[in-house]
Amino acid sequence: MQTKNRQPTALIAEDEPMLRAQLRARLTQAWPELAIVAEAENGEQALALQRELEPDIVFLDIRMPLKSGLEVAEALAGACHVVFVTAYDEYAVTAFEQGAVDYVLKPVTADRIVKVIERLKQRLERPPADLATVLAQIEARDSGGPLKWIKASLGASMRLIPIDDVFYFHAEDKYTKVVTADGEALIRKTIKELFDELDAELFWQVHRGTIVNLRAIARVDRDYRDQPLIILKQRPERLTVSRSFAHLFKAM
Repeated sequence: MQTKNRQPTALIAEDEPMLRAQLRARLTQAWPELAIVAEAENGEQALALQRELEPDIVFLDIRMPLKSGLEVAEALAGACHVVFVTAYDEYAVTAFEQGAVDYVLKPVTADRIVKVIERLKQRLERPPADLATVLAQIEARDSGGPLKWIKASLGASMRLIPIDDVFYFHAEDKYTKVVTADGEALIRKTIKELFDELDAELFWQVHRGTIVNLRAIARVDRDYRDQPLIILKQRPERLTVSRSFAHLFKAM
C-alpha cells in the first residue's frame, strides 16, 4: 500500500525491448508523476527487482523467459499492485475482468493506459488485490498454444523451420513466403490464417501482406512520408508499414 503523498513507483517486466520502451513511453506521457524505478527482461529478474526495490506497481508481461508473469504474480502474493500486459486472449481477458484485475493489451494504446492509471490511482491507497483465484483459472486452462514450427517448401524438398527462426512472412500470389536469416521458403497458407496461429506477442502484422517477428527487428526508422520503416537484423531488405498498422510504432 502506498503512503499518502509519496511519489508512486513502478517496475516494468517485459522481455521484448521495443514493447518495454513503448510501455514506458505511454506511462511517462500519461502519468508523469509515476517513477519507473527499474525494468526487467525476464520473470526471475522481475521477481528479484520487486523484492529489492518494493515498487507500488508491477507491469507484468504474461509470457516471459525463466518465469512467466503469472508465476511472478503468484510469488509476489499481494506484495504490490499488478497490471498484466498481454496479447489478446479472450479467456484471460474474461478472467481479468471478472476478477477486477487490471490489464493492458498489446500493442499498448494511450486510451487503455489512461483507464488503467485512473483505476490504479484509486487502488494505491488500498492493499493489493488477491489474485489467487484469477491466476488459478488462467493456469488451469488447457491450450494448444501458438504455432511452433513451419513446414515449408524449398524447391523440390520440404523444410521444417522453427517459428523463432522466422524473420517475417510475406504474401505472394497463392503462397506465403517464409523468410529467415539465411533463406526463403514457401507455404500454402494465407497471411490471415498464419496470423491466427502465431504468438501475437511476438509477431505483428505491419501490412496487409506482411507479418514480422519483433525479435528480428534491429530498429524502426521513418521514411520520407514519416511512416515507420522496419530495419531487420541480418537481412538487407526494409519492410514498409502501412498506415493501418502505423499506430503500433507510434511510441517508438
